[in-house]
Parts: sequence; C-alpha cells; structure tokens
Amino acid sequence: MLAQTGFGFEPWGGSGTGKQPLSVTGRRCGSPRIFVKEKEVEKAKKVEVVEDLKGVFSEAGSVVVAHYSGMTVAQMSTLRARMRAEGASFKVSKNRLAMRALEGTPAAGIAHLFKGPTGIAVSKDPVAASRVAVAYAKENGKLVILGGVVGNTALDVNGVKALAELPSLDQLRARIVGLLQAPATKIAGVLQAPASQLARVLSAYANKEAA
Repeated sequence: MLAQTGFGFEPWGGSGTGKQPLSVTGRRCGSPRIFVKEKEVEKAKKVEVVEDLKGVFSEAGSVVVAHYSGMTVAQMSTLRARMRAEGASFKVSKNRLAMRALEGTPAAGIAHLFKGPTGIAVSKDPVAASRVAVAYAKENGKLVILGGVVGNTALDVNGVKALAELPSLDQLRARIVGLLQAPATKIAGVLQAPASQLARVLSAYANKEAA
C-alpha cells in the first residue's frame, strides 16, 4: 500500500525500488514537471498571503504582536472568539511573510517583533485589539505581548498596556453624547479629568481616518 504525503502519494524513490511509484491513475508520479508545478502553486499562495496581510496592516487602526507558544487549540479558539466579540481578530502567519507584508504600510515599524511563534491581533478601533490581548494575557501567561502599533506609531509592551486602558471609540462617542446633554458645570469637570487620554484616542482616530 502506498504511503500518503502532503501532496499525494509516496514521493519519487520512496518505495525503495529505485523507480517512481505509481499513482492511483497508474502513472508515474514525482516527475520534475510535477514538482515544478507544486512550487509554482506554493509561491502563488505565499504571494496571496502577503497581499492579504498587507491589506490588513494598511487598514488596521491598531496591531498587537504577541508570542503564543504553548497555547492549546481551545485556548486559541477562546482568544479569537473574544477578539471577534470586540470587532478585532487574531491571526497567525509565517514571520517572513508578515515582515514582507509590513513593507510600505503604517505598521512597518514593528517588523523587528516578528521572531519566534508570533500572532497578530488587529482591529480597526485603535484600542480594541490591545484591550482584548492585554486582558487575555493576564489570564493566560502563554500569550506574551511584544509590542504593537496604533496609526503609524510603534508601541512597546508598556505602550500596548497603556493603550488598553483607554476607552474605545464607541465608549468615547457615548461619553461625548452624554457631555452634550449634561449641564455646563459637569462638562467642565469631566474635561479637566483625563484630558490627555481623550486627546490620545482622538489623535489615533484622526490618524486612522487620514491614512
């Protein structure tokens, strides 16, 4: 019985007979022509992955890069579900392809983070990806945040954690609506509080819209 491989049946010379093994059609497989075809398909897939990632990096409001070594399938599913619930996503890709995709995008400054088993948290909201990633990392130490980017500003791990503490755009909009309906004295009191946080979120949103 022929042993199956990732591309079909046992590769050329694998039967120990010195001849190419027969496929289910009775034809010899493992010819140079077939291998060239497989390489062309693989190359095309890589190009497609790079283009998809480039689009993700170009349109993202924020990106967080993290190591995920040791996480189980169930844990990864939980993380992705939480990301989806906040309008974010968590992707895994080969570092070389991700670094190639970063070229020419606002997130190019984080290329140095792609070493080891890295995952990418992405969201259009400048805060969502950081908030979910930081919260999950507190529960599961196997998710290790390395850094990220918001707009075109690269962040280290502390920057990502600080960003996670800021309100999301939806929360910010709700606060602004509340302020517009509040008495003038209340508005003045709120504006004197975390004004720097408000400015940072508005700046991140403005950078995203201008990109």
